Amino acid sequence: MSAADTTPAALRDWAARHRDAMLADLAAYVGHESPSDDRPALARTLDWLRGWLDTRLGTPDAERLVPGGEHGDVLVRDYAGDGAGPPLLLLCHYDTVWPLGTLAELPFRVEGDRAWGPGIFDMKAGLVQAVWALRALAATGLPRPAVRLLLNGDEEIGSPASRPVIEAEAAGTGAALVFEAAVDGAVKTARKGVGLFRVEAVGVEAHAGLDPDRGVSAVDELARAVLTLHGLADRGAGTTVNAGVVAGGTRANVTAGRAHAELDVRVAGEEEMRRIDAALAALAPHDPRASLTVSGGWNRPPMERGAGTAALYERARRLADAMGFTLRERAVGGASDGNYVAHLGLPVLDGLGAVGDGAHARHEHITLSGMTERAALAAALITALADGVPEGDEP
Repeated sequence: MSAADTTPAALRDWAARHRDAMLADLAAYVGHESPSDDRPALARTLDWLRGWLDTRLGTPDAERLVPGGEHGDVLVRDYAGDGAGPPLLLLCHYDTVWPLGTLAELPFRVEGDRAWGPGIFDMKAGLVQAVWALRALAATGLPRPAVRLLLNGDEEIGSPASRPVIEAEAAGTGAALVFEAAVDGAVKTARKGVGLFRVEAVGVEAHAGLDPDRGVSAVDELARAVLTLHGLADRGAGTTVNAGVVAGGTRANVTAGRAHAELDVRVAGEEEMRRIDAALAALAPHDPRASLTVSGGWNRPPMERGAGTAALYERARRLADAMGFTLRERAVGGASDGNYVAHLGLPVLDGLGAVGDGAHARHEHITLSGMTERAALAAALITALADGVPEGDEP
């Protein structure tokens, strides 16, 4: 066991002593609303975050602010560390699903061990924990690798502007820690890939009563296609297919000329991605006078549990044991920016953020004990990686 592995109890105690300061930072952060679709609000929040980061972590060794266009900008900050290894990537997003004004309806509040507020669980507490983990290491004099902190403002809508930035910044790092919320306290070592597709059917309009044979129903074609697509689901392989939106036609007495369906597809691995792609490409109309077209694509590739991620989890699990709690792992159906990094072949440990419940729901909350516990765990894991990622983690 390395020297770094003997420090978790001290880090746990340090974080517990600084709970009130962490909570004050979290309250201030939650007070800055940051809806994914409100660029002015995102800009105000990021401006506040830059000042807060300067106060808590000092001036970075390098900073890049990448414009997000109509979306939130991406902030990348590099902090030098001990040793010559590649930096460790810390991923956090600052956008939330909550519209401007939600804070007035659901204000920040604390009762006992719980704190509530829009975006607190997904994932404002995660960034606070990451920052205080770095503060803990600075305060205790423990070594750490160079750190690259990346904050993006469009994760909740699929990271359309920040994906290329994430991939470019991840390329020079050794591993990634993602401070998305935990799931029932567990970290996430596998996530499904997400495909968003649109299937459009074009038929031939006609009077449904007078000329039923002249028309070709786009609704009928789409219904057959949806049944075929739903048949592609394979729960054993982790594949789900859902036609969540279906629309078509104009009037009951007109053979429908157009119809469409919006599909959500989730897969656990790249082999299933290829199978779904082949099935979509082979989709054909029942009536040759009609046509079917498919648009869209894979929003996020799957994050598979490779040897590197497994080694990162095992290191974190041992550290948690030394702190007196059990750290479990889970594979989940939702995706995050960690999917992009894992797709590059890098080890990724996700779900290191808040312990609580209610992502995207009005009862969204965190536990304060989980906040300090996870900040300490992150600090212990980061210092344990000061000499590089564990054996078997190299991409």
